[in-house]
Amino acid sequence: MRKIGLLSDTHSHLDPKLLELFEDCDELWHAGDIGSLEVLERLEAFKPTRAVYGNIDDVRIRAATVLDLRFECEGIDVWITHIGGYPGRYNKRVRNIMASNPPKLFICGHSHILKVVPDRQYNLLHINPGACGVHGFHKMKTAIRFQIDKGKISNLEVLELGKRGAIK
Repeated sequence: MRKIGLLSDTHSHLDPKLLELFEDCDELWHAGDIGSLEVLERLEAFKPTRAVYGNIDDVRIRAATVLDLRFECEGIDVWITHIGGYPGRYNKRVRNIMASNPPKLFICGHSHILKVVPDRQYNLLHINPGACGVHGFHKMKTAIRFQIDKGKISNLEVLELGKRGAIK
């Protein structure tokens, strides 16, 4: 069993509450728009971290991460990318990959809108953890925590970190 902490769109701000909320996690997954290498380094020093870069990330973050992460975790085929879209509205690049090789768990960020949606067309679960940084149009900073065990995703929790403008 693996406990996962999922976040996105930190935009150079790492909320200290996340470190408390992710204390019991085995690893962290960041779905892009990290914003600063310091945020990535702090996450990596805290827990094993898998991360993709987003559209705001500079050359240093892009050198330390990738556009797409595809891997297996506890029997689940996982794909993480930053800009992906939603079931029925995936962007063209994602749609082309989905058509030939859909994962069981698709994770993206970018929209700052938290969504957990089953995609019946591709028989997968789509997750966007929203945004946990202080920049953007979202009102509430969010992240997600869940478990993967023997091919099953369970105990999915939405974590609310406070209003976007609140920095502590």
